Amino acid sequence: MATSTNNNAREIIFIEPLKAVETQKLKVAGYARVSSDSADQLNSFATQVSYYIQLIEENQKWELVEVYADEGVTGVSTEKRDDFNRMIKDCRNGKIDRIITKSVSRFARNTLDSISTLRELRSMGVTVCFEKEGIDTATLNSENLVTLYSLFAQQESMSISQNCKKGARMRMAEG
Repeated sequence: MATSTNNNAREIIFIEPLKAVETQKLKVAGYARVSSDSADQLNSFATQVSYYIQLIEENQKWELVEVYADEGVTGVSTEKRDDFNRMIKDCRNGKIDRIITKSVSRFARNTLDSISTLRELRSMGVTVCFEKEGIDTATLNSENLVTLYSLFAQQESMSISQNCKKGARMRMAEG
């Protein structure tokens, strides 16, 4: 831009261009879990892992951290779910901004674990998307839906366990 002064001399003033705002990619992790080692479950497991890799890598605003996956492990307790616990630790260390998982029941089948983990993640700024239920903690103001789905998942797990025990007793009675 040129301006004139009283002595007809021109002064050139350089204006610095606005720096482009650098948008940082969201660090996204997938979480997959299957509860048994059956062939169908293992196929589902591999499908879930490859699906999350592709989903996250195709989004230009996301950076794939990792797909954490527990194979052949029950969702009733988080205690023995090594990759789940490693994922939560990585969240605590600031490595993850968002988690995507198939459903509330894949995340946890215990209401207390589910809610307490989601509260901890929220306190760290980590959001969770449950695809099947269409729940995204980034936009959800209430825990009510997650609590309901967690209760359903916990009840389903208890029902499956009871049915397995009943079947075993019946087989034992038949010899």
